[in-house]
Amino acid sequence: MSFEHWVTFAAATMVLLIIPGPTILLVISYGLGQGWRAAFPTSVGVALGDFTAMTLSMLGIGALLAASATLFTVLKLAGAAYLVWLGISLWRAGGSLNAKPVTESKGVGRMITHAWLVTALNPKSITFFVAFLPQFLDRSGDVLTQMVIFEATFLTLAFANSLGYGLLASRARNLVRSERVVRGFNRTGGALLIGAGVVTATTRAA
Repeated sequence: MSFEHWVTFAAATMVLLIIPGPTILLVISYGLGQGWRAAFPTSVGVALGDFTAMTLSMLGIGALLAASATLFTVLKLAGAAYLVWLGISLWRAGGSLNAKPVTESKGVGRMITHAWLVTALNPKSITFFVAFLPQFLDRSGDVLTQMVIFEATFLTLAFANSLGYGLLASRARNLVRSERVVRGFNRTGGALLIGAGVVTATTRAA
């Protein structure tokens, strides 16, 4: 795997992470209700949840690689279609965030566990990783090494992204609640997801 290949993965990951999803909404809810002190533990929980979902996804991808190159290609095409669907859904999501402040006092352990469960048990997380990761795997290289590098990269960026959202929610609440800002995030992210899916499908079909 080349450095340029890794940079492409990291850039795509940052674009996807910045789009608010269920786990980010949870982090924002804690930030709105309990301030900056909730940002770190909830971000740890999100990273642990992503680690769980991503590891399970990689096991499934590895099994497909071992079983059939054709099945792996089908998975990549299905993943491209899924990214397009996510993009369309995000574009149509509007400008509101369903994030209500969590005012109930909770310890660090409970916040970590809550964020981990919400992230790891969300079926969409595993589906997303199965659709996303194969777009960047080079079957001619060491797949296991690539997966480890991709997972470490994703988890680091996911933690930083969650922490940023948590601190933002605690310090700039009006910005987080701004319909204009949220709509801009959704439409930009939706367009990028649609573009990524179309490019992937076109490349595989060529």
